[in-house]
Amino acid sequence: MKKFATIEARAAKRKGGADALEGMLASPATKSALRRKADHRYLAQMAKNIFASGFRWRVVEAKWPDIEEAFGGFEVARVAAFDSGDLAELLEDKRVIRHRGKLEAIVDNARFIIDAAPFPKLVADWPDDDIIGLWEHLAKNGRLLGGNVGPRFLRGMGKDTFILSQDVVACLIDANVIEKPPTSKKAKRAVQAAFNAWREETGRPLCQLSRIASMSIGENYGVPT
Repeated sequence: MKKFATIEARAAKRKGGADALEGMLASPATKSALRRKADHRYLAQMAKNIFASGFRWRVVEAKWPDIEEAFGGFEVARVAAFDSGDLAELLEDKRVIRHRGKLEAIVDNARFIIDAAPFPKLVADWPDDDIIGLWEHLAKNGRLLGGNVGPRFLRGMGKDTFILSQDVVACLIDANVIEKPPTSKKAKRAVQAAFNAWREETGRPLCQLSRIASMSIGENYGVPT
């Protein structure tokens, strides 16, 4: 496996130098900040990433104030109590993206957040060196949170995580961590182990390692990594 210093040097060269690269990086939220965030903000971020999956992100962003209004600010107990009549109304509401499966998933995820209470603590306290375990928990217990939806939801909330974007996967293959996109548990564990090793090597959080990895290879079209 390649040292991360090699990957970072390549990214810096492609992006205009070390200082320029550093300016493109963000830091994760602290555990205390994650615990302080309200349940309805977690549900709202889940909804945003679910709506954006397979859709144009800028369309979701443009509609977002209307979506927030239609869902009453995503107050969790209220959304969890939605019945078939409420869903039927949403399917006729032009303020939202009228996709039955996604709307139903948001209701189910409100119930998931309630069942996992206190949900902010669950997210905050999940160990970063097993972040794929949190991905698996979200995919298993939530709805439509598999693939990169769960990781992007976590990134949106500020939880430290890497994201397996196309460029990150290409970097991992180039670094001899995996041979192809990781779909098996074994391959994902190998990816986690690599990021853990790189974090120890550099002292950087997972989100920065992921971002640097993505910028070290591929086209970098501006998709969050």
